[in-house]
Amino acid sequence: MGLSKSFQLVLFLVFGLLIFQIYTVENNQVQEQGEVARASYQQNVQTIDDWHGSGEALYQRMSKDFSFQFFQYIHNTDSNNNFTYGSLLRPSDDFASQVFDIELGHVQNFADGRLQVRLNTASVLSPSFNDLEQTATLLIAAYIILMLLFAALVQLHRRRINYAAEYIAHIPDLSFLAIEKSRFPGVLKPLGNAIETCRGQLKLSLDRVSKENELLTKAAYQDPVSGFSTRQRFTQHIEAISKTDKQQYGVLVVVKAAELASVNQLHGRAAGDDYLAKLASCIRKSASNLGANKCFRVSSGDFAVFIDSISLKEGERFLEQLKRYLDEYAQSTKSDSIAHAGMVPYQQGNEPLALMALADTAVSVAQTLGPNRYYQLEKLSGDEQVGTDHWKITIGDLINRRSVKFYQQPIQPCNNATEVYRELLARFYNGEGRHLPTTTVIAMAERYGMNIELDKMIVTQTIKILSENPSISGHMGVNISASSALQGSFTVWLKDILSKHRGTAARLVFELNESGMQTNLESSHQFVTEIHKVGAKIAIERFGLGFTSFKFFREVRPDFIKLDSSYSDNIEQDNNNKFFIRMIVDIAKRISIRVIATGVEKQDEKLTLEKLLVDGLQGYYIAKPELLLLKQ
Repeated sequence: MGLSKSFQLVLFLVFGLLIFQIYTVENNQVQEQGEVARASYQQNVQTIDDWHGSGEALYQRMSKDFSFQFFQYIHNTDSNNNFTYGSLLRPSDDFASQVFDIELGHVQNFADGRLQVRLNTASVLSPSFNDLEQTATLLIAAYIILMLLFAALVQLHRRRINYAAEYIAHIPDLSFLAIEKSRFPGVLKPLGNAIETCRGQLKLSLDRVSKENELLTKAAYQDPVSGFSTRQRFTQHIEAISKTDKQQYGVLVVVKAAELASVNQLHGRAAGDDYLAKLASCIRKSASNLGANKCFRVSSGDFAVFIDSISLKEGERFLEQLKRYLDEYAQSTKSDSIAHAGMVPYQQGNEPLALMALADTAVSVAQTLGPNRYYQLEKLSGDEQVGTDHWKITIGDLINRRSVKFYQQPIQPCNNATEVYRELLARFYNGEGRHLPTTTVIAMAERYGMNIELDKMIVTQTIKILSENPSISGHMGVNISASSALQGSFTVWLKDILSKHRGTAARLVFELNESGMQTNLESSHQFVTEIHKVGAKIAIERFGLGFTSFKFFREVRPDFIKLDSSYSDNIEQDNNNKFFIRMIVDIAKRISIRVIATGVEKQDEKLTLEKLLVDGLQGYYIAKPELLLLKQ
């Protein structure tokens, strides 16, 4: 609000409060005078409480001493003695009685009748109303005079300010004319001085802003975790290589932090960020001695490094150094693996998509070779294409050897009446016993159509473990691919094997991804129905990311829904997530579906989710995954 309007508002409030104060004083006087008049009337009427005559005679007698707005006498037995004068309604032209709310009414019972009167308030109101009217008139006149005077002063200042505004508007044009200081007298003098100073300081300020803008631009395109440039910069760089006519060559290294999902799940998101930061440090140290290089973080767990003016053979030195740093990092953290790297050559004119496909293939081969391994690929020919099939061979081998170990992570119930379970997390190993990245194994199994066989192996091993280890009690959650569950042949196989192990089946909870189940709700419903027939239960994980999540309530009817971990992240500060979870819990409880919150990593998140009445909690703060110990 501007100064002009603020002053008008303040002035209006001040005069309004003055009038209200005067009105309050006069109103109090009116009430006091009214009480005096009512008391006088009551004393007078007490002197004739034995009245036996007519109402009209009573009126003639009392009107000598009092003026009535309304007078009504009702005889108990003889209606001829009844008398009424005036009206209870206030006269419409009596403005004073509308300003001062006062009623001088009284009811008196006589031996033969009943008298109800309302005294005329004119004698009480007139003096106070006249005083109020005169005072209000003076105040309003003073208010109008002050407003007119203020408007004239504002108009004078507005002309001076308009001149200053017009001068300032031309400063960006660097057209600095002489300032008419005579236009800035009194309180406006600092404004004229400031405009003069602005001209001398403008160049310095512009230089400083330009430098700050460069820093902000750099920060906007720099990943805060790794310190590398972002994907947008990577896209610009690889497109520039494809479009340049200048001779240019070097190697592109793609480093995949394939264990990011596992680290987040086993140790929490903070540990995941620390893992990425240290991996970036390994990459930075490896590339520091190889001349011109540019490092990028192209996705959550993928990094890219361009090393200019070296050949594929020369680039192997970078890969060897990187592996050494990764092995040292893995040894210090007692981890199975840190990352895998693929290196390919590039030169001007390379198609970006083809170059990235080649690099992705090199990384895929490296992942099948074991922890922290690398692979160099010059081009995709017949022999190298077989190299990408390493995953198919590796997955087939681990299925045949049943090379899987399980970690377990419990779910904490939020009340004693809720039955929950422990989730089994699969970890895979190649023929040499080296750890393989879980996320990549599952993705490659689906790529090569081997997901059903992989899921069968996981289910079979789970049933075997539970059957041979009676010390393992309670319900167990088993992750299977949604694409497998939607295949009728897999559903028939699973139902058949569970029917043969009814006792174990009743302890199993099959976890499936929501997005995969949404692709075919009819098949999803059929799978859930068939699994329920053999006593097992269903949980839908990563719930809440799809656009049709609520259809699961009506059409699929799982036993559990596991909210995506993004809803737990800082939920104590996110009212939108609180509203969503509260709505999910309310609907789920109506149809007996239990809601489990995942990714709980802080006490505040735990306490907030408990208040939202979820049925269970899972995450690093609740319990860390531990290796499932089996009898030898």
